[in-house]
Amino acid sequence: MNLQALNNISYGMYIITTEDNNKNIGCIINTVTQITSEKPIISISLNKENYTNEILKKTKKCSISILSEKTNKELIGRFGYFSSKNTDKFKDTIYEKIDNLPVVKESSCAYIIGDVIDIINVETHDIFLIRVKKVEQLTNDTPMTYKYYHEVLKGKSPSKAPTYIKEENINLNKEENKYKCTVCGYIYDDAKEKIKFEDLKDDWKCPICGVGKDKFIKL
Repeated sequence: MNLQALNNISYGMYIITTEDNNKNIGCIINTVTQITSEKPIISISLNKENYTNEILKKTKKCSISILSEKTNKELIGRFGYFSSKNTDKFKDTIYEKIDNLPVVKESSCAYIIGDVIDIINVETHDIFLIRVKKVEQLTNDTPMTYKYYHEVLKGKSPSKAPTYIKEENINLNKEENKYKCTVCGYIYDDAKEKIKFEDLKDDWKCPICGVGKDKFIKL
């Protein structure tokens, strides 16, 4: 099968959050679908190995922020490539506690608050059905699509994302070097950049997830 064809399916970019014993938990997701119109229900997909999945099963309540095209890549990197289990993702994030949930307002078009009413086991992921309790529009900015994230921001799919496709082959030019971020998979290609990787300043950060040069490996 040519799994690349699945990239034609439309997705968005969202931050799902919940709270566990006064600890803020959250991560990036790209699968949010409205299921019903009357007393609206939405569905989301979360990898079973994701810490947010574990906590959401416990709390049964969450907020979902719909990210706009103005979203800073550092915000996506913070929530998309690190675990709330050992990282405070909210430390440098603009958010507000609403209904005892940390709602991310930074770069968000709108947010949804709801309760989990059912969980469906689908192999590597769980589908959570969520009854919507509150919805608020924050801005009229254009919502970010996954296509925009890939093509404009040059972002990669985290390995736990339902849309993740393993890169089998990377075209290597023997005359130029390529370096891969071990956290998010971003490729720094000397042939396409104005500065070679080895000449970058020591405080340079990955444009996708924000880690330093020490987290890159040479391909």
